[in-house]
Amino acid sequence: MHRRQVLLQLLALGSLGLSPTAHPQPRGLMLAQVYSKQQPLDFADWWISEKLDGVRACWDGQRLWTRGGHAIAAPDWFTRELPAFSLDGELWAGRGAFERASGIVRNGSDDDAGWRSLRYMIFDLPETAGSFDQRLQTLRSLPLGAAAQAVEQFRLDDANALQARLEAVVAAGGEGLMLHRGASRYVSGRSEDLRKFKPYEDAEALVIATVPGQGRLAGLMGALEVRSDDGRRFRIGSGFSDAQRRKPPAPGSRIRYAYNGLTASGLPRFARYLGLRSDPP
Repeated sequence: MHRRQVLLQLLALGSLGLSPTAHPQPRGLMLAQVYSKQQPLDFADWWISEKLDGVRACWDGQRLWTRGGHAIAAPDWFTRELPAFSLDGELWAGRGAFERASGIVRNGSDDDAGWRSLRYMIFDLPETAGSFDQRLQTLRSLPLGAAAQAVEQFRLDDANALQARLEAVVAAGGEGLMLHRGASRYVSGRSEDLRKFKPYEDAEALVIATVPGQGRLAGLMGALEVRSDDGRRFRIGSGFSDAQRRKPPAPGSRIRYAYNGLTASGLPRFARYLGLRSDPP
């Protein structure tokens, strides 16, 4: 970024009541609770957006960081037009492309063609004071450059409209919806003011071992033996392409998986592979 651009940006920050981040350390991110239809909401107070299946990334004004606190080696051209203050968003390659986005982030700045297929989709301003209503107004007014854009936020009338929008998004290949209370401040950790609404639950697990395939999968990986963060061990055998079975995640890797509730013994029901986590183990 040229010196003149930096000076103009700093002046703009002052007019918006923002201040540039002084040091390259990511803050704790705001995390979502699960939306439940059993907890009625006044939808006039909530913003809705599509839940993007990408790599969570926080911009600290100087560089990008993963949710786990690892620096992301993005190309200079990808970040040079971003503002000099904190942003929270997703590095997104499109619906159903989490694995590709995660791989591009893991490959670093050398994968120039891959980075050109990503967009930095920004949904909040962590270091900006005020309610989400106010932060959203500020976000919508920011020049973000060619590689970034603000996530669309919209209103819905009630739970029936929310359910209908979820079904439409999922039918089109999307992951789900996010709900953000307009009056909320940005806080670190899980918050009732931010909720996710999906047709399934998801979590992360550590790969312990690979299980050889049989029958059609002979010579390939048949399943992964994994351990959840609370110590449960189980196998994940679905959700993989043949290419992923030929080169499965190595023991010690962390993966994302989807599931539909828990069995009577407390194990994930219908667990299926979503992709490698972008953070190193």
